[in-house]
Amino acid sequence: MIHAFQTALTESGRSRATVAKYTREAHALIRFLQGAAPSRTLLAAYREELASRHRPQTVNAKLSAVNAYLRFLGREDCRQRFLSVQRRAFIDEEKELTGREYRRLIAAAGARGNRRLGLLIETLGATGIRVSELHAITVESARRGRAEIALKGKVRVILLPARLRQKLLRYAKTRKIQAGCIFRTRSGQALDRSNIWRDMKRLAAAADVARSKVFPHNLRHLFARSYYAIEKDLAHLADILGHSSVETTRIYVAASSREHEKTLERMHLLI
Repeated sequence: MIHAFQTALTESGRSRATVAKYTREAHALIRFLQGAAPSRTLLAAYREELASRHRPQTVNAKLSAVNAYLRFLGREDCRQRFLSVQRRAFIDEEKELTGREYRRLIAAAGARGNRRLGLLIETLGATGIRVSELHAITVESARRGRAEIALKGKVRVILLPARLRQKLLRYAKTRKIQAGCIFRTRSGQALDRSNIWRDMKRLAAAADVARSKVFPHNLRHLFARSYYAIEKDLAHLADILGHSSVETTRIYVAASSREHEKTLERMHLLI
């Protein structure tokens, strides 16, 4: 059943990372059930067990995968409600990658002679795409000035800024990449996200940026905040990021705690 679940997820357009995560959570549920058939009582107990060990956001992410597996089994009657989580009015600064830190990362990659990593960081930052979508950045898309990304049965178009196109094509030329994916290993395979994650973490110290801030998805958040600061169009930003819900996009553009504090001071309500 797990193998069939994996196949169904893949055919529905889910990313490899999502398939792996959902499969992992399905296995965890099976271990909890210990051979028993799913029931509303057992699933409620599993929800409580998760809540006792994880933060609400983590629990909800796990329940999303569990509910997908239950839907696949035809047991939607056992699906569990998400935990109620109040959206925060601001984000913690220790988690926010600033524009200055972003530029330091790119400069550090250049200083270390890692042109591929520097351009990869710049591409994620300038487009807002997921690291799992890097395969869409091809020689052909750089020439066209746009990349098409298919996910969950939908296709969205990502515009590539002129300067980024020039850098991508220049890099591809020096690496003798004439077609296909630009970010690849020496053997021609697409870069693995775990390798990208590890390389970025190593770069953090050289760039004097906290390791906790340096990971691919934080570049997506930086793009979202930078775009929203200029356009203030949440719906359009949701389309660019490929979010099915604007509520998800709201999380990406939350103000920092410093910005929130400045707003409170400008209210002049303290005598």
